[in-house]
Amino acid sequence: MNGFNSLVLAGRRDSENPFAQLQGDTHRALLDVVGVPMLLRVVRSLRASKSVDRIQVSIDDPDAFEAVAELRELEARGELSCHASLPSPSRSVRDALTDGWLGDRVFVTTADHALLTPEIVDHFAACADASDADLVVGVVAESALRAAYPATTRTYLRFRDGGYSGANLFAFRSQRALRAAEFWVKAESFRKQPWKLARAFGPTTLLLFALRRLSLDEALERASRAIGCRIRAVSLPYAEAAIDVDRPSDLDLVSQILSARGETAG
Repeated sequence: MNGFNSLVLAGRRDSENPFAQLQGDTHRALLDVVGVPMLLRVVRSLRASKSVDRIQVSIDDPDAFEAVAELRELEARGELSCHASLPSPSRSVRDALTDGWLGDRVFVTTADHALLTPEIVDHFAACADASDADLVVGVVAESALRAAYPATTRTYLRFRDGGYSGANLFAFRSQRALRAAEFWVKAESFRKQPWKLARAFGPTTLLLFALRRLSLDEALERASRAIGCRIRAVSLPYAEAAIDVDRPSDLDLVSQILSARGETAG
């Protein structure tokens, strides 16, 4: 099985990011995490994995690369490419997937995944390729996350078999998976018109979800039928896979974890 090409989402919804500026950085993706820009940490992990070939970074300001010598050098050598991000993650993913450079097998993650490791990447990629799905999403069980980091605050989707937090890991494995990207774009536009989202999934499915009568697999089976591509989830054994850097408390936790691993600046 060929490896995945990878897309790293590093765009900003707003031109300014107070969190990044508070830390002395102008771009959130370049937030310093134990001496290393967050985006660079992600790129290093992808390059060190056995599952990823080419890497593309979707970013709103390509000149941001100029601030990081290693990223600049990788781009100059053709080992890293830049994609001009659009105003939302869903539109950026759809645009990058339809561009053709990434091909049909695309591993998508985010620049704020500062705890991403080659081990997590390879485990997720192997599980994705063991499935029959067009699109595979990474999740972490609430029980695993609370056991490892009880103080962290995450958002959970709750099903009959428990709560799950997203891991910002997606494996697009076929052309059919593009239908999920298209649906994601539509779903974002439905935020102020929730009845349209209800119509897409059907009221029965939404009611069963609200009552927690569906397991995660059952919910994804129903979503697959509505969207038109097979979607499966991989529950990862790494609690860190669900911890991204959205706020100062996340940065503190991630820094503590990295320091405990013995990581230093550079």
